[in-house]
Amino acid sequence: MRLALFDFRQTVDYRLEILSGLTVAMALIPEAVAFALIAGLSPLTGLYAAFVVGLVASVFGGRPGMISGATGAVAVVIAALVVTHSVDYVFATIVLAGVLQVLAGLLKLGKLMRLVPQPVIFGFVNGLAIIIGGSQITQFKTDGGEWLHGGELGVFVGLTLLSMAIIAFLPKLTKKVPGGLTAILVVFGLTAFFGWDTKTVGDLASIQGGFPLFYVPDVPLTWETLQIIFPYAVIVAGVGLIESLLTLNILDEITGTRGQGNRECVAQGAANVLSGLFSGMGGCAMIGQSLINVSSGARARLSGIVAAVMLLVFILFGAPLIEKLPMAALTGLMIMVAIGTFEWASLRTFRRMPTSDVLIMVLVTLVTAVLHNLALAVLLGVVVAALVFAWDNAIRIRARKRIDEQGWKHYELYGPLFFGSTTVFAEKFDIEGDPEHVVLDFAESRVVDMSAIEALNRLTSRYAEVGKKVHLRHLSEDCRRLIDKAEAIIEVNHFEDPTYKVVSDTQ
Repeated sequence: MRLALFDFRQTVDYRLEILSGLTVAMALIPEAVAFALIAGLSPLTGLYAAFVVGLVASVFGGRPGMISGATGAVAVVIAALVVTHSVDYVFATIVLAGVLQVLAGLLKLGKLMRLVPQPVIFGFVNGLAIIIGGSQITQFKTDGGEWLHGGELGVFVGLTLLSMAIIAFLPKLTKKVPGGLTAILVVFGLTAFFGWDTKTVGDLASIQGGFPLFYVPDVPLTWETLQIIFPYAVIVAGVGLIESLLTLNILDEITGTRGQGNRECVAQGAANVLSGLFSGMGGCAMIGQSLINVSSGARARLSGIVAAVMLLVFILFGAPLIEKLPMAALTGLMIMVAIGTFEWASLRTFRRMPTSDVLIMVLVTLVTAVLHNLALAVLLGVVVAALVFAWDNAIRIRARKRIDEQGWKHYELYGPLFFGSTTVFAEKFDIEGDPEHVVLDFAESRVVDMSAIEALNRLTSRYAEVGKKVHLRHLSEDCRRLIDKAEAIIEVNHFEDPTYKVVSDTQ
């Protein structure tokens, strides 16, 4: 049965959406529990966050098929707060972070993701793949931190490899059933039939609990409380939006459709507000689970809704059964996610991409993989890319010179005039040797900032000191507004200047 989907005018395959959602729900459990333990919170705090954030973001988010829940990025941020203050301060922080994310969406700050260059995205994805794959190493150890050995290790490795093989090869035979779900069921069936003793979900912690109840964080409404939680809330909001919007962009490329960044910001914010009010640790989009969902064929909101609802069903009614799921099946699933997440094509571009882009990609990969700080990695990559771009443009400004029939000298400028190019710009002119009238043609150039304005002021002043006049032509409207300080000594040809229009983004 199929129904038109309003988001991208696609159709919903209900069977595939439900099966994909069920697969994602099983994969969410160990991660939600692990992230809660990393933050120093109870397992149910992570599971409740996965349910609330996943449900709200799936229903109202800007990217159908994207999965949200409790994440390691948020867990690392709030871990320090858990040590120094009660869990109520954590819930209050998550609520405030959600409010900040809603404001970011309403202010349409989602479009800022356009500033993230492709090498940064490659580095982010590759680093995240390393994190996902590396996090599975602990599954090959006992609770005491020692490596599994003997028959226990052999069974675990064998089941993990079997899970990976099913996920890799089943789609080549049929796509009617998700490979991840099939692998989980097959491995579960084998361990139950042969009675193999292997690690299970229940070895992490019990997931049994009740329905999350509405709870207002018990913190004093004072300026001191705001001073405590606000820095954490800003970081949580920033990390959550960066990870969510980057995941949205990656899924856009995979599915060939376009999500709505600002809508996703609002949805993530609302999800975190409700998470904090229902005893959840907060969260954001999860690239690993999102790739599981999309690779299983899901493209609609239904899969995310099913994943969230089934997660709650497991908590309320299915805990005894779910706790018996072999961790080997889920480990194999996450390793395959890591392999699929890594942008292998980026390795083939090392000799074809500019050296600066390769270095940026490697830098972001290392910061992401080593520090596990996704926001820092992306921001650092954007800053370095911006500095490289500024340097490249600073040395590329050009001026073609000619004399017209009136004897006026024309400097036809190419490249942006900004803080980085003012020195090279000033060296282009022969003030003493130029005729009485000099024309600066900005048809192929732009006046970008105040440093450019000051450079023009100095140049026109130097020409004025020797009795010569400068004419600026083909300035865009925004450039003309910038140079109002220089109107006393600069003649602007308004009639020849084209009108530039900025395309608005109502996303």
